Amino acid sequence: MKKPFIFFKLFATYLTIVVILSALILFFSFGTIRKFYISRLTSHLENLAVALSLSLTPLIEENRHLEIGETIKKLRPQVKTRITVLDSQGQVLTDSDRDLKNRVSYSTYPEIALALNGKTGIALRIDDLEEEEMLHVAFPVKKEGEVIGVIRMSLPLSEINTLFQQVKKVILYSLLFIVIVILSGTIFLSQSLSTPVRQLINVSRRIASGDFSVRIFFKNKGELKELADSFNSMSERLKSTFGELSKREEELKGIISNLQDGILLIDEKGKITLFNESLKKMLKKANIKGKFYWELVREPTFNELMRKVQKDKVVCQEITFEERIFSCTLTMLPSGREVLVVFRDITEQKNIEKLKKDFILNVSHELRTPLTAIRGFVETLEEEVDEKAKYYLQIIKRHTDRLINIIRDLLFLSEIEEEKKLQMEKVDLGKMMEKIVPLFKPRLTSKNLSLTLEVDSHLPLIKGDPFKLEQVFINLLDNAVKYTERGGITVNIKKIENEDKICIKIQDTGIGIPGEHLSRIFERFYVVDKSRSRSSGGTGLGLSIVKHIVLMHNGSINVKSMVGSGTTFTIFLPINPS
Repeated sequence: MKKPFIFFKLFATYLTIVVILSALILFFSFGTIRKFYISRLTSHLENLAVALSLSLTPLIEENRHLEIGETIKKLRPQVKTRITVLDSQGQVLTDSDRDLKNRVSYSTYPEIALALNGKTGIALRIDDLEEEEMLHVAFPVKKEGEVIGVIRMSLPLSEINTLFQQVKKVILYSLLFIVIVILSGTIFLSQSLSTPVRQLINVSRRIASGDFSVRIFFKNKGELKELADSFNSMSERLKSTFGELSKREEELKGIISNLQDGILLIDEKGKITLFNESLKKMLKKANIKGKFYWELVREPTFNELMRKVQKDKVVCQEITFEERIFSCTLTMLPSGREVLVVFRDITEQKNIEKLKKDFILNVSHELRTPLTAIRGFVETLEEEVDEKAKYYLQIIKRHTDRLINIIRDLLFLSEIEEEKKLQMEKVDLGKMMEKIVPLFKPRLTSKNLSLTLEVDSHLPLIKGDPFKLEQVFINLLDNAVKYTERGGITVNIKKIENEDKICIKIQDTGIGIPGEHLSRIFERFYVVDKSRSRSSGGTGLGLSIVKHIVLMHNGSINVKSMVGSGTTFTIFLPINPS
């Protein structure tokens, strides 16, 4: 079986450490031992020189050269050391190993130079005569503090080198034995570590391939056994988790497959990675997976939505293709790499809405003429009947007027819904509001109400449809006056700082709107107090018209209200709607 990488890595690491440590031990131990022996030998020679100086000092002082020579020659066999005696000038007086016919000067030798200066000189060098490395120790001979001569003891290092070689062998053999023991232990340790690791690798590969039943057991206690137990526990949990995930996946697939809405998942490259059967039916395509979305949905609007969702994260818009109308919702997933697209076929719904609109429009047109005629005949009859009959005619007239108002609002709402484009002009909202306010002065005066207009002094012009914007403000002010009995109305128009938007607030101190009705007040025909609405001539279409016009200008509208404390409508309009 092939050894795992961890075995070779551990073995190579330990081998490198052992080799480096062995080399360092050899390098430092050899040098240290050699220095130690030379130091001991130097001390021995220095002691011999000191002892010899006691007997030679009188002879050197009296220049008794022959006696000096005889003395050192007698001592030479005993001390087994070459002895050289020099005078105070460095001239050789006698040498135990040389017969000097002429006096020779050794004053240039470093050890002699130190001794002549009153210090013990030590030197290691190859001797010219012996042709081998020798240790020289020069000791100064002093008389009353002055150097009168030098005794130099010289010893060849051949014996030390021989001993040193023997020591080297002992150290090398010892290190070799230690290295063999350590490497044997390293092999055993590496094997004991790599084998379980290899087993873990094999088991993990089987788990990765989907076999969650595999287990691993180690007999020896310790960290590896704990690791094996943890690994087995992990495998059991993975088996349970994958089983649960598989179950959830099947459930999710079942849900997605049975959804009536078309589901499409598009990756960052534009390829389709997930879809359901409903989508295949919508697109009338048999082969979808792996294709690019633009191969299936050949609609420029959808391409624009794909670009827009990268920025807005969620985009919803109606698109038309394959002769069907779809509500298309695009959502950028949290990973930022995939887009989930939901197609809902709303063709039938749109057709029904169109039928309803057409029906309402046709009925409104048909009813307008007879209602106008009824109103005319009622006014004629009022001039000819008695007071009792007039009472009933006024009721008929009031309800006829309400029907006429409803039809008028329905026709206007249908008209603005059919219009695709606005008649855009530069509009000064401040001046527009100043023209609208006088229309309500009679009603404000009759109810003793105040109206305050607050316009920003540097209010910029906006682009909008002036006629439709007038309808917005007229409807909101009409409601404010209609449902306010005391206090007043405040209109505030200002530009929002750091944004290209205008904020319009219309606030009253009227009866207010209960909280449960706020979410529905912009629906068609929805009225909070039906009896009050009928008595005041309300149609339930005014706020629906307001919201539709605001949305046509790419704006937004919201409402805040509290019963008994009044209502505030807030409109945000872009200065340059796109």
